[in-house]
Amino acid sequence: MAGVLAWFWNERFWLPHNVTWADLKSTEEASFPQAEDLLLAAPLAFCLFLLRMLFERFIARPCAVGLRIQSSGPQRATPNAILEKVFTAITKHPDEKRLEGLSKQLDWDVRSIQRWFRQRRNQEKPSTLTRFCESMWRFTFYLYIFTYGLRFLKKTPWLWNTKECWVNYPNQPLTVDLQYYYIVELSFYLSLLLSQFTDMRRKDFLLMLLHHLATISLISFSYVNNMVRVGTLLMCLHDAVDVLMEAAKMANYARCQTLCNFLFAMFSMFFISSRLGVLPIWILNTTLFESWEMVGPYPSWWLFNLLLLLLQALHSYWSYLIVKTACRAVCRGRAGKWNPLNVSKDDRSDMETSSDEEDGPMANQKPHSSATNGTNNKTHEANGYGPCPEEHH
Repeated sequence: MAGVLAWFWNERFWLPHNVTWADLKSTEEASFPQAEDLLLAAPLAFCLFLLRMLFERFIARPCAVGLRIQSSGPQRATPNAILEKVFTAITKHPDEKRLEGLSKQLDWDVRSIQRWFRQRRNQEKPSTLTRFCESMWRFTFYLYIFTYGLRFLKKTPWLWNTKECWVNYPNQPLTVDLQYYYIVELSFYLSLLLSQFTDMRRKDFLLMLLHHLATISLISFSYVNNMVRVGTLLMCLHDAVDVLMEAAKMANYARCQTLCNFLFAMFSMFFISSRLGVLPIWILNTTLFESWEMVGPYPSWWLFNLLLLLLQALHSYWSYLIVKTACRAVCRGRAGKWNPLNVSKDDRSDMETSSDEEDGPMANQKPHSSATNGTNNKTHEANGYGPCPEEHH
């Protein structure tokens, strides 16, 4: 074990040339980031997870009720033992051959069976009220941490001159405010990682899992090798946009469509300009070029920048989804089918509907017999709930 730890914490990987861990030991005169500090994030993440549950129950839920957000979920599928067994034990998305077999067995037409499976899948999704509570929690945290980070950074020289991130690096003392900022951010993303497996599963589950892991790795890496100055710039830049994103989602869940459209337009402009403009020009420029000039590359420097580039690739993909959603909304608005920037639906569908409305008169009728009704296997999985891609960092 000692050999493994010595290999993992190899100074030649983590630190620049001619710098050792002994140089970064905290003293009475100056404090430096220590790897064991990150252990504080685990219990704090659990506390944030518990705080979130209390917040959603006693603060967010009453707010949602006051806004008349329905707590009822989607329409429930008609109980059917045979279909339920297929759904739970075999597949939630039956293919055409299985659909035809079930149609003969139940004397239902294929379209009715497709509708049953769609309703059964939707049945596992939380209600609009639950999603509103989740967004309100994230909005509250992002607003708090962004405000804190902005107030902290206004007093620092590296906000105005990014070369200050590398002056005397890595021998840069760690202040209490900076350490608090880092540990709280890391704890929050650890709690988000945990909630990935407890919240509803969205279509971009793997992308968000990759995003959270990359973010946690970036925060941890930058803390251990004392790249905390550039790390604070990165965190503050991301938190600013996430405030707008969660606000737009809350407005959408509350059916305040005009406000939702405005917030989504603001979010789109800030997201694209910050993630595709400010981040490469401001953050990547200093981590790739200014640090190369003032410090020089070393192994963990390469890994840190590789993670940043991975994050940038995710931002590019989400920017594409945002532009696609906005263009589709504008096009439908011109056709008279949808108001411009009505973003209540996007490409990350949580709820499924058919080409015929589930809420219409046919929704409550019994399935037609296959002998009396032709089949139509074409279904339309429309978009479901939110105005924009998840957070993203």
